[in-house]
Amino acid sequence: NMTQKYKLGQEGENFATEYMKENDYRILERNKREKWGELDIVAMAPDKTLVFVEVKTMEAGGENFLRPEDQMSGAKIRKFKRAASLYAGIHQELVNDKKGWRLDLIALEKNNDGSFLTRHYENI
Repeated sequence: NMTQKYKLGQEGENFATEYMKENDYRILERNKREKWGELDIVAMAPDKTLVFVEVKTMEAGGENFLRPEDQMSGAKIRKFKRAASLYAGIHQELVNDKKGWRLDLIALEKNNDGSFLTRHYENI
């Protein structure tokens, strides 16, 4: 059901945010919703690359053995890229000339014991 799914999504985003902080990313924005799109997490990587993160969360061993990654269709990636590109254009000061920006995916599977299996893909 939707509320359950929404709750799981929120939990996943909170977990992903903590995971990134532990890996020395600086979180700049969360749940950025604009008319031009939405971004789950905007962060600054330790090497000063601006990183846009899409978080996908599912219950482990979920339906038909789909993985959170499987939700990232080509159309979704294009939408994500467009939102990131517009954000980067508006916030030029955050974009390091040498490093630029990149798109990451954090795929989370929530185990029965409440822990998360984390896969972090850089530059999708």
